[in-house]
Amino acid sequence: MTTLPPPSTRKLGLVIDLDTCVGCHACVISCKGWNTENYGAPLSDMDAYGAQPEGTFLNRVHSFEVTRDAAPPMVVHFPKSCLHCDDAPCVTVCPTGASYKRVEDGIVLVNETDCIGCGLCAWACPYGAREMDGAEKVMKKCTLCVDRIYNENLPERDREPACVRTCPAGARHFGDLGDPQSAVSQLVFERGGFDLMPEQGTRPVNKYLPPRGRDTLQMPDLASLCETPATSQTADTQASGFLGWLDRALEKL
Repeated sequence: MTTLPPPSTRKLGLVIDLDTCVGCHACVISCKGWNTENYGAPLSDMDAYGAQPEGTFLNRVHSFEVTRDAAPPMVVHFPKSCLHCDDAPCVTVCPTGASYKRVEDGIVLVNETDCIGCGLCAWACPYGAREMDGAEKVMKKCTLCVDRIYNENLPERDREPACVRTCPAGARHFGDLGDPQSAVSQLVFERGGFDLMPEQGTRPVNKYLPPRGRDTLQMPDLASLCETPATSQTADTQASGFLGWLDRALEKL
């Protein structure tokens, strides 16, 4: 079995804003395109237009309708990929050492030449973030575009994961989460970023930012509409957030 290296001070990872993600799947497409052409074996698509298509993706977006008490339901788009955990069970379960965690930046990778396709790492990952390539029979996973972020032949603005570079909503952020002063660490602190399934004890590097509350407009009591202006209560009709700002702005026109 493979052993984990000592904890690295530099921890490259993603911060994903669930409030901003619109579920457009641009990150999925850009990830598929970059990783099909570059690092490791191409990401296969088996019988893509058949009755039972099978494809390998390193990043997927799931959409859920969430209801909370009396609040109206809301749709949350949830991107999911490898979280590059500090205590990665996919690494320690690998019988050949193909799965490993880098000391210099904490990225978890797969050496495909040593992978025997046993699938133990996929079984051990609590997030379902690994996929067996149907054509090559090797395990595939998010690499944080390691062949891109260190590529000095690329312009500085392009030296970030393809999913981050492509996201039109700015919902994905990349940086060093081991540095408390980094932009991503400050974003996690300010927005109350959280770990996915912390009860698993994997200590994922990637963080998620929770959705913000939605604007609401409290409708007045119908009985109050029959009262005189002097006695009617207008506080109940005031909106909050953006709607409140808009209402106040229109009053001044």
